[in-house]
Amino acid sequence: MTTARTTVRFVLGLVFAGLSAGCGTRAGIILQPDPAAPAWPQPPDQPRLRYLGEIRTDQDLRPATNVFQDIGTGLFGKEAPRGMMTPIAVCTDDAGRAFVADSGARVLHVFDTQTRKYAAWMPAEGFLSPVAVAFDPAGRVLVSDSNAGCIFAFDLRGTQTARLGHGVLRRPCGLALTPDGRLLVADVGWHQVLVLSPSGEELERIGERGSELGQFNYPTNLALDHEGRLYVSDTLNFRVQVFSKDFAPLRQIGTKGDLPGYFSQPKGIAVDPDDHLYVVDANFEAVQLFNNDGALLMSMGREGRDPGEFWLPAGIHIDSTGRVWVADSYNQRVQVFQYLHEGREP
Repeated sequence: MTTARTTVRFVLGLVFAGLSAGCGTRAGIILQPDPAAPAWPQPPDQPRLRYLGEIRTDQDLRPATNVFQDIGTGLFGKEAPRGMMTPIAVCTDDAGRAFVADSGARVLHVFDTQTRKYAAWMPAEGFLSPVAVAFDPAGRVLVSDSNAGCIFAFDLRGTQTARLGHGVLRRPCGLALTPDGRLLVADVGWHQVLVLSPSGEELERIGERGSELGQFNYPTNLALDHEGRLYVSDTLNFRVQVFSKDFAPLRQIGTKGDLPGYFSQPKGIAVDPDDHLYVVDANFEAVQLFNNDGALLMSMGREGRDPGEFWLPAGIHIDSTGRVWVADSYNQRVQVFQYLHEGREP
């Protein structure tokens, strides 16, 4: 009897508190611009990036709740947050979804910032080591699995539709898609970039192992600019190589060193709306920004957990609105920044 009375009093207390406040729990804030948020570089230099926020778990997408939903949560508890273990790559689609390849949890996290829903995708046989993800405008999400030696294709509902490159790829990593639908794959096993048809047949191979221009030593990630030029993170050559849209080698950016503008372990790369190149360096715990000619514009980051700080960052993606997504692996989060055109807020 005492327990029943206590429960009734608890429920009535929750109802009274909720009705007095006039609402339940507010929705989680998802990547809202704030002019007071940190920006880089620091004044008096012109800012180029402003912090928008981070995603760690599905709770960051939580919708607003009313008082009665809060009462239910108080009585019966809530599900444990579903978060990331080792986020290593990220991309987005045009519908507001962020896809995060998690090599530790062996899953593809799907965070929908519009509907505030979360999903976890994986192939029927499971992932072995998902290390890269790309959105195909033709209506597919592609995930490189380096240990499985293939690329898994999913439709927009999360159903596996194909297994591409099996028997052709050795250790696929970074992905990029040309405007005509060809799939570019950085293969660290072959030390080459492979060009595949949309259905996964081999069309061409770029490069071979070596240190000369046009050769690779563990290429890990890819990016295309708006002119069709290909950028390759040539990790153990400590540089980024630039190729023409016909895949002819043009030049390299960076070399081995421990100062800004140099590289120690270049990983993720991406290009912003003005064709600036962003390079994530896992050893420097930093993101470096270069202009079209390869001149350093900015270096952001150090080891830490605060906004703009990283712990073994890996992948980077820049969406159509200029938001910069960084997979901050050992901090178990994705940090998001806004690119500022000529220092202007979007």
